[in-house]
Amino acid sequence: MRIGWIGFHMEGLPALHALLEQGTRVEAIITLNEEQRAKRSGAIDYQELGHRFSVPIHRIANINHESSIQMLQNLDLDVAFVLGWSQIIHPPALRTCRLGMIGAHASLLPHNRGSAPINWAIIRGETQTGNTLIWLSEGVDEGRIIDQVTFPIAPYDTCATLYDKVAKSNRDMVLQLLPRLERGERPGRPQAACAEAILPRRRPEHGRIDWSQDSAAVYNFIRALTRPYPGAFSRLDCERWLIWQAALICGRAPPGAAPGEVLGPVVSPVPGSCGQAVACGQGLVILLEVEGSQGRVLKGPTLSDQTWRGKVWANDENG
Repeated sequence: MRIGWIGFHMEGLPALHALLEQGTRVEAIITLNEEQRAKRSGAIDYQELGHRFSVPIHRIANINHESSIQMLQNLDLDVAFVLGWSQIIHPPALRTCRLGMIGAHASLLPHNRGSAPINWAIIRGETQTGNTLIWLSEGVDEGRIIDQVTFPIAPYDTCATLYDKVAKSNRDMVLQLLPRLERGERPGRPQAACAEAILPRRRPEHGRIDWSQDSAAVYNFIRALTRPYPGAFSRLDCERWLIWQAALICGRAPPGAAPGEVLGPVVSPVPGSCGQAVACGQGLVILLEVEGSQGRVLKGPTLSDQTWRGKVWANDENG
């Protein structure tokens, strides 16, 4: 069986590595070129892996471009695994593989079809998600379901820890599927009907924190957008700060505290517990790591030492 691999995101790496480690022949790795990869969160370079296992690497800007389709046709693939790829693959490219293309979507399809499903699930306060292996089709995330894995969203998870779970489940599902494909099986079941709207794409500018929300929503927003994503942000003293880590406090802000108001430092012998308490619409959070517009990172005692008490984080870009 002639197998190809299409991906640029870290969520596909464990699966590809496992296939190559067990001796599966992969005809080519198709990935984004350097310019396009630099624009994507969570992107990795497949150069080292391809070199180690002598797999040719094709770097492209658009999978649907005529030159990319011609390259796929020349590869003469039976199947291509598309794991960690953000571009919707159009029918001319899909038809270049005899059996089809197989992708994974980081949700329990048909729930949360569309862009950034892990980020959206955390932002929305969901407590469960998963990963779904599908045959790619013309509709967005509408293909036949091959396999599906469920895992919880713990209050301690971030987008990074959940994508680690996605990556491991990609590996497990692909390793279980390949012998079936080689035996001539074509597993897959139709998705249930679903009236949910497709999740919209998230961009860096969508990371502004709304301090008027309750503390749980603010906490979820920050952990949903932390590294390797662009980060949640706000302004203090007219400087834009990225908020990389925060802690949720089960308590109320003092009466009269404005949303976004800095209540004062949190100090501890444990550096990771130091920070600044901030009031939300209801409740409060502790900021544990922030990064200023000039790249200055504050965390631990350097953050709790800031004289920010009484200052207010802005709810708009002009604060």
